[in-house]
Amino acid sequence: MSATKDISYDPAWREKYANMIVTAEEAVAKLGPGQRVFIGTGCAQPQELVRCLTARSQELADMELVLFLAMGEAPYATRELSECFRVNSFFITKNVRGRIQEGLGGYTPIFLSDIPRLFTSGQMPLDAALIQITPPDERGMCSLGISVDVVKSAAENARLVLAEVNPRMPRTLGDSFIHVLDLDYLVPVDRPLLEVAVSEPDEVTRKLGENIAALVEDGATVEMGIGRIPQAVLEFLKGKKDLGIHTEMFTDAIIDMVESGVITGGKKTLDHGKIVASFCMGTQRLYDYIDNNPVFSFHPTEYVNDPFVIGQQYRQAAINVALEVDLTGQVCADSLGTRFYSGIGGQVDFNRGAARSQGGKAIIALPSTARDDTISRIVTRLSPGAGVVTTRGDVHYVATEYGVAYLHGKSVQERAMSLISIAHPKFREQLLIEAIEAKYLRPGLKDVEGNLMVGPPDIRTTMVLDDGTQINFRSIQPTDEPGVRELFYALSFETIYYRFMSKMKRIPRKQVQDFVYIDHRTDVAIVGTVPEAHGEEIVGIGRYYLDTSTNRAEVAFVVHDRWQGRGIGGFMMRHLIHVAKRHGIAGFTAEVLRENKRMQRVLQKSGGAVQSELHGEVYSYRLDF
Repeated sequence: MSATKDISYDPAWREKYANMIVTAEEAVAKLGPGQRVFIGTGCAQPQELVRCLTARSQELADMELVLFLAMGEAPYATRELSECFRVNSFFITKNVRGRIQEGLGGYTPIFLSDIPRLFTSGQMPLDAALIQITPPDERGMCSLGISVDVVKSAAENARLVLAEVNPRMPRTLGDSFIHVLDLDYLVPVDRPLLEVAVSEPDEVTRKLGENIAALVEDGATVEMGIGRIPQAVLEFLKGKKDLGIHTEMFTDAIIDMVESGVITGGKKTLDHGKIVASFCMGTQRLYDYIDNNPVFSFHPTEYVNDPFVIGQQYRQAAINVALEVDLTGQVCADSLGTRFYSGIGGQVDFNRGAARSQGGKAIIALPSTARDDTISRIVTRLSPGAGVVTTRGDVHYVATEYGVAYLHGKSVQERAMSLISIAHPKFREQLLIEAIEAKYLRPGLKDVEGNLMVGPPDIRTTMVLDDGTQINFRSIQPTDEPGVRELFYALSFETIYYRFMSKMKRIPRKQVQDFVYIDHRTDVAIVGTVPEAHGEEIVGIGRYYLDTSTNRAEVAFVVHDRWQGRGIGGFMMRHLIHVAKRHGIAGFTAEVLRENKRMQRVLQKSGGAVQSELHGEVYSYRLDF
């Protein structure tokens, strides 16, 4: 501890509670064979008690060690000590994964919000709990510091509580306190807490973070699950305003967001202005920052992870990770086939809570591949033995570095196409073939093989209409097929005639496919969209088709009748010209009916050198850049 740091505990605590103070060796001597012992969570693991307990291994047998998130060393989790210590973990970390996968330890799959009920109900009675706390203050209250989560419930329900008392533990505020007289033995220690440094995100993680951050609106309350991906999102939230935090955990990455004023909690429905969490993992910088900091409010898991509490927040965005997602939307997050890898954690709690929230977004994130791009994480069927953590009925958004798929309320066909479009490009055609074989997609989609491409993100732009409505423009995607069809049937007879030069009453499925499944290397198609409850509505489409022999492209677009006359067509034209110039295209051509005065005006005002010739009822335009 820093010599200048204010002391927030009673300096005379050792004298007041001398009858409770023992050494770590004396404390663990109170434990015996066959008992069930809880070990404190994460970076608040009581390291000295764990070391001394392990040293007694030869005197113990068949002791069940209950863990939530074991960080640092786990000397008890060795093959040699498996007869002495039987690990039972609610979440599998690297230091115990080997024993569990060998069958020498146990994994209890359970929603994080439900764990405290195991202790309070007596379903999982605890003989003892080993925890780490701050020294007591003058009222005898000790803070659980950086790990409140399930530790508070374990300490309140264990028959015997052994507590390391560490002055280096930050005093976190909120529902994070336990009275010293509710403990049994105090073990004074003065040692650094475990630290976890968040590794720098790689290119894939950063792209994923950017895609997810685009879903987070100003004023949203954000949850970030465990892992590099959720934490990488913070980098791309720097332009947001009035964000709130209600999350099971956070890391050092939150500090700069608070300091810069991005995180204020000013729009939170509950715990207004507070950053709410149940535990944190980071470096000493983080531990110093949260110490006695009234901005942070630590609460037990049964509050933080309660879906009904989460659902009351305004625009709750829940960001959690997956290992594998199948084409129907089933999310596997805790196993690799039959091998248990991590845990359910708070994914379902926050996914369901965010789905209930007004304007909330439940987001599942995963890189598109594993093992150096040799395996697709988006699969037709989950690996044999893989467990479903988030069901296809619960899933909403799925994000990879290639984009975001919205699945909730969508058919299996729509889900399959959405997920294939954000899979790694090298796996899309195989996924398409497998989806057709599985009868998820109609056989006719075999014709689009080779055109399952997602347009470049740099085509994105926006325009604001006179009434303040924002129109978002992006590349057309394979998943836009229903939206394109809806746009066509919403068009007036006149608009259809002007665009297609035909008195069409229906649009063939093949023609819709030709609109959305394109080779973005030679063709460019953009859609203008506005937000709707189901995701977005397409209000306009612009496209050019490159003739490589002339290096000129034929341009055409259509705007929903309800949105015509508001400058959308002209904006799309200018944007397509900008994109074409960037790709070295010499100019545009267009065929326009003599009656189509609006399209003629758009071409004449495009800013380039325009030539036109009338052939019967059709003008042929040539536009030089």
